[in-house]
Amino acid sequence: MEDADNWYEVIERLRGAEYRVGLVTASSPTYRVEFAPGLTDAEFKNVQRSFGFRFPPDLRALLREALPIGPQFPDWRCGDVAVLREWLDLPLEGLLFDVEHNGFWLDEWGARPQTTHAARDRITALVASAPPLIPVFAHRMMPDEPHAPGNPVFSVHQTDIIHSGVDLADYLHHEFGLPGRQPRSSEPRPIRFWDPTAFGARISSPSR
Repeated sequence: MEDADNWYEVIERLRGAEYRVGLVTASSPTYRVEFAPGLTDAEFKNVQRSFGFRFPPDLRALLREALPIGPQFPDWRCGDVAVLREWLDLPLEGLLFDVEHNGFWLDEWGARPQTTHAARDRITALVASAPPLIPVFAHRMMPDEPHAPGNPVFSVHQTDIIHSGVDLADYLHHEFGLPGRQPRSSEPRPIRFWDPTAFGARISSPSR
């Protein structure tokens, strides 16, 4: 979905939606989704040049209309660059943690190197060549490849990687309990390297 009118409808449904962050308890503070003016073409170029990814067309269309602001939303306009870089690095850091401390390894990565250092180097190289995952909200991310509308949104917590939405609109309706969510008409688009089926097969007790 790239049409501005359609995103305007989603934004209006999102505006004021309640959410909580972190480990949710009865005493957890409640926030409401708020918006700042959308990103300009110059701001898009600056972000993409600074962080080395391309916004998928549908995410770009949403952010052009309005920029979600508040806890757990990436602030692509005024956010701390170091914090945003750490956020973008979370998928790699999560993989490295489970490879080093939990013995995680996928067959499609080839034979596991004999040393931890070599294994870390192998994973770092694989992630560097994989589609970047762009934060949407908290640990929900979407890939920048292919550069087309309709990429899925993933929940990424170390090697617990699952689908959170068949596409961006589906994810937002699901995450924030918005009305108007459409029945899934197709399976999520397969994404190179970040295959939830492969990752999920190796997780016995996922925390999602």
